Amino acid sequence: MKKTAILLLLLACLLALTSCGQSAAPDDAPDSVEPSVLVYGSGDYTRINPAMDEHGEINLLLFNGLMAHNGKNQVVPGLAVSWTFDAETCTYTFTLEEGVTWHDGEPFTAEDVRFTIEAIMNPENASENAPDFEDVLEIAVENDHTISFRLDAPNAAFLDYMTMPVLPKHLLEGEDWQTSDFFRHPVGTGPYKLESWDEGQTITLVKNEDYFRTPAQIDMVIFKIVPDSNAKALQMQTGELDLALLTPKDTEAFRGREGWNIYEMKTSDYRGILFNFRNDYWTENRDLIPAICYALDRQAILDAVLLGRGATAYGPLQRNIYNNEAVEHYDYNPAKSEQLLQAAGCTKESDGFYYRNGEKIGFVLSTGAGDQVRLDMAQAAAQQLQAVGVDCTVEVPVRVDWAGQMAYLIGWGSPFDADSHTYKVFGTDKGANYSGYSNPLVDQYLTEARRSDDPAVRAAAYAQFQTALADDPAFAFLCYVDADYVAVSGLEGISEDTVMGHHGVGIFWNITDWTLKK
Repeated sequence: MKKTAILLLLLACLLALTSCGQSAAPDDAPDSVEPSVLVYGSGDYTRINPAMDEHGEINLLLFNGLMAHNGKNQVVPGLAVSWTFDAETCTYTFTLEEGVTWHDGEPFTAEDVRFTIEAIMNPENASENAPDFEDVLEIAVENDHTISFRLDAPNAAFLDYMTMPVLPKHLLEGEDWQTSDFFRHPVGTGPYKLESWDEGQTITLVKNEDYFRTPAQIDMVIFKIVPDSNAKALQMQTGELDLALLTPKDTEAFRGREGWNIYEMKTSDYRGILFNFRNDYWTENRDLIPAICYALDRQAILDAVLLGRGATAYGPLQRNIYNNEAVEHYDYNPAKSEQLLQAAGCTKESDGFYYRNGEKIGFVLSTGAGDQVRLDMAQAAAQQLQAVGVDCTVEVPVRVDWAGQMAYLIGWGSPFDADSHTYKVFGTDKGANYSGYSNPLVDQYLTEARRSDDPAVRAAAYAQFQTALADDPAFAFLCYVDADYVAVSGLEGISEDTVMGHHGVGIFWNITDWTLKK
């Protein structure tokens, strides 16, 4: 949809609204102000369900949690005005904002909060976020604006997890949390509300005039669905988009050009090869993973694919205060890789590949469609593995088969508490552990870290966690991927020093402060 057509559509909607039961404006009335419309280049959505899918950039516009994150990724009040913690009973009590309404006009209450968290905790709903709340023993609603959570053990990240968007009980009660039509017509308390959804084309949001804080200054935000990275860059150049997250290579086309600004933002977002331990291949060949890790030239991948925009990766907490720099990095060492293969009983045959017990050493590395950076990384990694005698090939399946695939070019990373994207990603049988990884030491240290709010205790536990993970890798870590956002020069208010999360998510944290002049 061209921006001119979008503006005309919006103006037609506004004229239709003002013509219903209202007198015409006097002849000497000042000219109306053209509404501001921000068009954002977005990936596609099949549903908008923050309780199940945590990485949707659109969530920040439609919903609020009890808590929120500011530009320094610190926890601040959201729908909660204040909170207390009783250490003796391990109970958090929140006092909620009064007068908040859902987008449909119904009042927001503490019952909505209890309903949302209980739904996430319910195993039947299969939320990957359930581990965030597994310590909750009891949720008590004292009145419409007071709610408490009693935990069975301390969880240092609990306030972080209360940034989880709250969903409306009156619209979701009795619904299936995976398939409900609500998630195609979401209703929140956020600064924007859903106007329309043209599947595969656009998701149109209009500002919430009744927002409980200062309403947004931009009237409309359109998520234009552009799944392909190259197409997104082209649409930025043709003026169809005002803001987009581009690949480092595509960003170069805008550098130094009048009319655009580039925001080079640090992230906690890493890429790596996930080994699927549910696949029999890794049951038999798990001992070869260190050899695979040594065969990867991460710096070459960083330079070729990301133009140096990021950092080589060796673990999940490199951009967290609890990073352990002293762990094994698996720096590029092809000779050591082959040495380990040979020590494990592998023999290189005439075709240049290693075999063990008559079977070729190699695997298929899957990656998602439409993500050029991941595909380029996967292909580069496959070439490097083939060079040492591991027959790695790349496929782009139509749908990810978490249970059946051999390996996947995974991405994770959180700029918040260290518990986020470690406990539920590497903990045995946790909601986001898509590799089927299990290591008793990893479980022990992650639990110790979340049970204490003492920085020294947490630092020691996370150091041991990272050592155990490096000794028995779940992933072959590759690179941290920084976020390059390109915006039209008339867009102001972006907080460029904020560290972004997985998929570069987080740029909209202060959307209500943004202005757009065209």
